[in-house]
Amino acid sequence: MRKSIILITGVNGEIGHGLVRSLYNEGITNLIGIDLNAADDFVTERTMDCLVGSILDRNLLERLNAQYEIQAIFHMAALLSTRAEFSPVIAHEVNVDGTLNLLDLAMEQAQSHGKPVQFFFPSSIAVYGVPSLAVKKKVGAIREDDYRYPQTMYGCNKLYCESLGDYYGKYYKRLSTSDSEGLVDFRAIRFPGIISAHTLPAGGTSDYAPEMLHAAAKGEHNDCFVREDATIPFMTMQDAILAIEKLMETPKSELTQTVYNIKAFNPSAGEFLSKVKEYFPGADVDFVINDNRQSIIDSWPTDVDDEQARKDWGWEPIHDLDRAFSEYLIPEIRSRYEHK
Repeated sequence: MRKSIILITGVNGEIGHGLVRSLYNEGITNLIGIDLNAADDFVTERTMDCLVGSILDRNLLERLNAQYEIQAIFHMAALLSTRAEFSPVIAHEVNVDGTLNLLDLAMEQAQSHGKPVQFFFPSSIAVYGVPSLAVKKKVGAIREDDYRYPQTMYGCNKLYCESLGDYYGKYYKRLSTSDSEGLVDFRAIRFPGIISAHTLPAGGTSDYAPEMLHAAAKGEHNDCFVREDATIPFMTMQDAILAIEKLMETPKSELTQTVYNIKAFNPSAGEFLSKVKEYFPGADVDFVINDNRQSIIDSWPTDVDDEQARKDWGWEPIHDLDRAFSEYLIPEIRSRYEHK
């Protein structure tokens, strides 16, 4: 008998860490991680095994396929938005080919043990491409089907992978005599910027906000690369993990779509800095605008419409901006740096 497991790719990343923390605290211990780098002690102590390797390594995935019965895949491995712009071909290989490899693994597993494999995919507001600041200010909260014209390789990758997931879940080899519909239970969330108290920013274009906060907590200078009026939606890592778990726990029959917007708060960069200074009055931040990175932020919506997530699976964030700081970010970040 093969052991039943839950697979988490990119387990060393921000969301991977948060997911391991939450699942383990719920008593789920059959976790297997994959990451390019050796997992830290926090992760290894809470998982059955952590493999060092790439999701592009088909041999590694074949070993997993042979050794385990996979009940769910949480696919967090990715080359993030800023890094992807410097290496678009590599980004496509990791973000698209890697996802395709894992969807293949999910399908092989589902066909082998005769029941669906859940597949969670973290998409992003980077799939949107608003044509101008004037339009951005005018349109307000964007729905899932609006303005899907990404202006970054990362956004292109995410949008295409959403379609791949839809294909594997509904239309896989539709000319074949065997029926594969529903064997891959693909679910995705288009995340806004995510702010974590536990892990440092790791190459996302929305990282200007957490970079401000972590620098202030450490007493370091920070150059914020966007304008003070730059505005996109954000949420805390706690809420991001809550959303993943709520979506994955919802019966498939209650879901009306495979991809959902979610949000929590959407301050401008200047408003976010004002909130940081309430707790760290000496925060040393200059707005030193990087025109290219700013243009990416300008193409992302000021707000998103998450009504369908609220209707279908009861999405509701714990933290607005004030509670994000008072209940999560400040207590956790102060504890983190006071002990160093």
